[in-house]
Amino acid sequence: MTAQQDVARHAHDWDWLVGSWRVRHRRLKGRLVGSTEWDEFDGTCVMVPTLNGFGNMDDNWLDLPAGAYRAMGIRAFNPETRLWSIWWLDERSQDIEPPVRGGFIDGVGTFEGDDTLSGQPIKVRFRWSEIGGSAARWEQAFSADDGATWEVNWEMQFTRVKAR
Repeated sequence: MTAQQDVARHAHDWDWLVGSWRVRHRRLKGRLVGSTEWDEFDGTCVMVPTLNGFGNMDDNWLDLPAGAYRAMGIRAFNPETRLWSIWWLDERSQDIEPPVRGGFIDGVGTFEGDDTLSGQPIKVRFRWSEIGGSAARWEQAFSADDGATWEVNWEMQFTRVKAR
């Protein structure tokens, strides 16, 4: 496979996510504080491709018990590094969070990056798994020890609303 062919195949990495989804969220109430209590709530996600497949964005509705809000996932592929970057834009803060970067291996997408929580540096990991035509799973985990241990603090189960 040529380098150009290798890059071109990444234009289809997110094809499975295009369209409309119902999302069941499960989010830890406290992060990196030993919490074992979870909030569960519903939401939606609508993803559209951009940049000839080398980018995409999704519009998310999160119906949290404390108040619903909208957020946006933005993804772009870097042909030089062959990594995807993912940014999260939340209407509550209007700030784009630092990106996580990574890709897919054997049907699982793993994306990691640096961020802060309560002023302390942390690692963030997004993981996509159980990817199929009508369902997928996403989880977020934080690490306060540079990736030695991870706490999963948010899980989402995606169910397709309608065929593409």
